[in-house]
Amino acid sequence: MPVKILMVCLGNICRSPLAEGILQSKVDTSAVYVDSAGTGGYHIGNPPDKRSIAVASKYGLDISHQRCRQVTREDFENFDIIYAMDRNNYLSLIHMAENEGQISKVRLLLEEVSIGTSEVPDPYYGGKDGFEKIFTMINDACDAVALRLKTRNIN
Repeated sequence: MPVKILMVCLGNICRSPLAEGILQSKVDTSAVYVDSAGTGGYHIGNPPDKRSIAVASKYGLDISHQRCRQVTREDFENFDIIYAMDRNNYLSLIHMAENEGQISKVRLLLEEVSIGTSEVPDPYYGGKDGFEKIFTMINDACDAVALRLKTRNIN
């Protein structure tokens, strides 16, 4: 049975689609299932932001097939780990959780690495360079997650 990981940001168009695509590229997808969602329902059914698609493509990843969806209560049962991109989304997820077991699944993605911050900033209202910056941050964190998954040191 694969480990199931959910990447979460606000709208599921910038950060979490990148995190989904990046982590998928680093793991054995028969052993690890990765998905993404947003705490808000602003973009349900839409593809990721064109700037996320562009930066992913620059690094050889195609995330254009992804479609935005909103986090559901069922996600807390269906996923083993739920990574939030920032503290606001972390708190939204904690409030959605129905018990301590579900709360224990929620983590901040950047807590997997020591880079001086625990939050992936939202690049939506910024320029192209913001997407490059968050790609690097997410990529570093996904390297750490993939290594922990490979050594089975994740729970």
